Amino acid sequence: MSSTQPSSLVGHIPDLRRYARSLTGDAWAADDLVQDTLERACHRWQLWAAGSDLRAWLFTLMHNLFVDGARRAVRQQVAHRVDVDDVANELAAPGGVPDQALDLQRCLLRLPAEQREVLLLVTLQDLGYEEAARITGVPIGTVMSRLSRARARLRDLMEGKPVPATPSAPALRRLK
Repeated sequence: MSSTQPSSLVGHIPDLRRYARSLTGDAWAADDLVQDTLERACHRWQLWAAGSDLRAWLFTLMHNLFVDGARRAVRQQVAHRVDVDDVANELAAPGGVPDQALDLQRCLLRLPAEQREVLLLVTLQDLGYEEAARITGVPIGTVMSRLSRARARLRDLMEGKPVPATPSAPALRRLK
């Protein structure tokens, strides 16, 4: 790696940390995800096409690491699953004025992962639909659909409206 390449990575760390924090909802896990992303970028630097968008490439690496980690966690899950809606009363803030930032974070974490990722890429990271599609590996129309559903669901959650639970895996039918 040349001496100019690490410095170009350093400039993207704040954006990577912000996106990782939003994905994971945990500062420690976010820092681990950023470190893993930078480590992978350094080891696979030759795969980056010079002149292409470094930021989008780093976000793609992070997205893939996050998805891989989520899949691994589901496969290795041994502990009892708890639905957020089942323990909502335990998550409520103590008396006083509710902190809207905490509510927003909690509501973001209640969005399905694929909707949350697209929402954060487009709104928080200010990426275009094409870049978000490239990072997540889905068509632009899917990005637009997920973004629309995420915004509507987040609005309902923030307003305290009842939101139907999202199934963990879509029910698929086999057609012959």
